[in-house]
Amino acid sequence: RQLTDISLLQRYIHLRYVNLSENKLRDLSPLSHLTHLLWLKVDGNLLTSACMQELPYLQIISFAHNRIKDMEGITHPRLANLSLKGNKIKTALDLSQGQLFSLHILELRGNKLESTSGLNLPKLKTLYLAQNAIRSLEGLQGLGQLTTLHLRDNHLETLDGFCSTMKCLQYLNLRSNVISNLQEVAKLQVLPMLRALVLLDNPCSDEADYRVEVLVMLPHLERLDKDFFEEDEQAEANKIRQQRLEEEQVKMAQGEESEG
Repeated sequence: RQLTDISLLQRYIHLRYVNLSENKLRDLSPLSHLTHLLWLKVDGNLLTSACMQELPYLQIISFAHNRIKDMEGITHPRLANLSLKGNKIKTALDLSQGQLFSLHILELRGNKLESTSGLNLPKLKTLYLAQNAIRSLEGLQGLGQLTTLHLRDNHLETLDGFCSTMKCLQYLNLRSNVISNLQEVAKLQVLPMLRALVLLDNPCSDEADYRVEVLVMLPHLERLDKDFFEEDEQAEANKIRQQRLEEEQVKMAQGEESEG
């Protein structure tokens, strides 16, 4: 409706659900009076900031497709689902980590992030970071409850940054990055619950015996690029893994003998 002013709303203090999408809003301050608000959608406006006065019961917000440049001032204590998809955010370092006690889903697809620093959210379960400019994975050690991580369409060349504290991560999408060395996959061995991995459209996915080599490094993996591993692939991977282990043991024994 081409709205630019929502000051009229501040008298409706018992509103629970508000959708103001596809308008021309630059200011959400009148919403500070709506202390019973549970759900807010303001997609497709002209907002340059997500900063709002803290709302005690707000659980879901979508700021998708605005002009927001940072994550400062998002402090709602019961917020469980936050979407900032399609904005201009370059860093998450200004995220109010200590105040987002309940955040489970964070959508940051289609921004300008270059790093994952600042996303230290201990209750987070699903994180969407596709279509950014991420070159390095940092600060992931605090994501102890994360189960799903989307990193499709970024600029990752290595898989440094994953750590054993990410003990719940089950699904990892790395499609359309620039990982050329298949041995980088071995760095995912620190993820004890990883069951599904997507590596399509990376240079390493063109290597010979790609599927079996991934399974050799990650024996607990169940799916690669959406396809479940067949029994013959698992058997071949087990055989190769055992063979390499025996070769390594022989080398170690020979090394000890030469030192002796």
